[in-house]
Amino acid sequence: MRSLNANNGEKKNVNYRDILQNIRLAFPQPTSDPIHDSYFVHSIMRALDQVDALKTHLPMLGSIVSGDFEKARQTALPDAMSSVEDVTAELIGYLRGMTIFGHPRTQQNVIPPTTIPSVIGVLIASLYNPNITWDEYSHLVALAEVEVVGMTANMIGYDAEQASGVFTFGGTGTTLYGVKLGLEKACPGTMQNGTPEEAVVFVSDAGHYCATNIVGWLGIGTNNLVTIPTTPDNEIDLAQLEQAAREALTNGKKIAAIIATLGTTDAFGLDDLESIVALRNGLVDEFQLDYHPHIHADAVIGWAWSVFNNCDLEDNPLGFRPRTVRALAGTCRRIRHLSLADSIGIDFHKTGFTPYISSLVLVKNREDLNLVKRHPEQMPYLYHFGEHRPGMYTLETSRAGTGPLAALANLRLFGEQGLQVIIGHIVEMTQLLREHLEGHAGTTVLNRDNFGTVTLFRAYPEGVDTFSIKRQEFEDAAYHESLIAHNAYNREIFQYVHSEAMEGRGVVISTTDCYRHTTYGEPIVALKSYILSPFVDEADVKTVVDKVLEAREKVT
Repeated sequence: MRSLNANNGEKKNVNYRDILQNIRLAFPQPTSDPIHDSYFVHSIMRALDQVDALKTHLPMLGSIVSGDFEKARQTALPDAMSSVEDVTAELIGYLRGMTIFGHPRTQQNVIPPTTIPSVIGVLIASLYNPNITWDEYSHLVALAEVEVVGMTANMIGYDAEQASGVFTFGGTGTTLYGVKLGLEKACPGTMQNGTPEEAVVFVSDAGHYCATNIVGWLGIGTNNLVTIPTTPDNEIDLAQLEQAAREALTNGKKIAAIIATLGTTDAFGLDDLESIVALRNGLVDEFQLDYHPHIHADAVIGWAWSVFNNCDLEDNPLGFRPRTVRALAGTCRRIRHLSLADSIGIDFHKTGFTPYISSLVLVKNREDLNLVKRHPEQMPYLYHFGEHRPGMYTLETSRAGTGPLAALANLRLFGEQGLQVIIGHIVEMTQLLREHLEGHAGTTVLNRDNFGTVTLFRAYPEGVDTFSIKRQEFEDAAYHESLIAHNAYNREIFQYVHSEAMEGRGVVISTTDCYRHTTYGEPIVALKSYILSPFVDEADVKTVVDKVLEAREKVT
């Protein structure tokens, strides 16, 4: 029993069952109850109404409120219960200032808007809480994961009968799986005996920084992560990769994995996977290796372009502009070789338009997963029956059904044609932005030969020759001071554009402190537009350019 203060100050006892009744009302009812079911639906609708009330013409919910993190650390558990209505209102308050990523004037980062069916997928999975580690705890939701694996494997070009895959905790998780499988191939028994010192992993200097975390967490060590320079097209330098791989093998090292990046975050650089695989195969023969170094394709962004693998872009059945068709073809020439990789990372919460987290690691050969399989005696209370037991080899022992159901929802919603249309549209808007930027003497596109939906560009003061300055600052150390000055200049341009967007007079873009390093080691600052919303149209991309040009007049 709990002792409570009455109005007169005296304490009275309350039987726990009085409180339990209120607790039960806070749950969806386990059996059909039309009245309570209506209350549940109304609670969700009321929450959505409160969110909608935060919307204005600005690309954010309500106004930006600074968070007091020090005060938050002192938060204590309340003494007594609250109501569903009060808690809901509180939760909505945490969305104040949140960017609306579907807003046509949001071009900030690789975060998409989410579709209605994918949100419903997350909702119903959250409602009944399946754990897809075992079909006994998830039933047909486990089947949904397998269907997404099969659908995606077919789209990529894997043999769906031989391939397999699991949803995991994010893009980092997909690469972690890939590197771990490669480590077990190169150094058998690592699962039992620990990581040997002679294992190395290769990745380009434009690859995702998660590679550093992964080699550290796996015990390979960050000193054994070999970072390979990229070409001016932001793809891994094959000659330098070959040189580094030869050196490692000659020195008795084992190659745990080569991470090929198919769509870098900043510039959408695409590694030449076909040539990387040919290089790997040649080294296996030459050095008579008793294993094949594992190649993991980090395609968490670029995977979606696989939907064009069977599309006749020359025929252009969807009527894209010629420049868009060329951009799609430029990506597809690399993406169509994804099926050569031993494993692939896919983020549906990026170019699949689902809520976080919906990440899938695909493996070409399902037998590879046996390399990390646990023995049944380690899990005596699980897997006594059932047909599907991925928990025997997944890193996680708890895996939500939200990711698979969200992904399945969108794959069924879009189909092949719908996915082609939405990817084609955001590429078309990106190409229009670049046309507008290239139409002015004061702006230049840095990644014009990368064909994704991200545009990195710089603005320059009056009188600077933007046709030559990009190459000069990149290659010639004599332009070091010019680079530093123009880095600062672009930071000021960004601050102006950002402040204008916050007042509803522009578009929210972002910036990067290091698009890439110059040949003499200095970082190149760039302005960045990342288009992922299907609501973006030509007027919105023109506004980006107009605001940058306006900023040039204000910044001295």
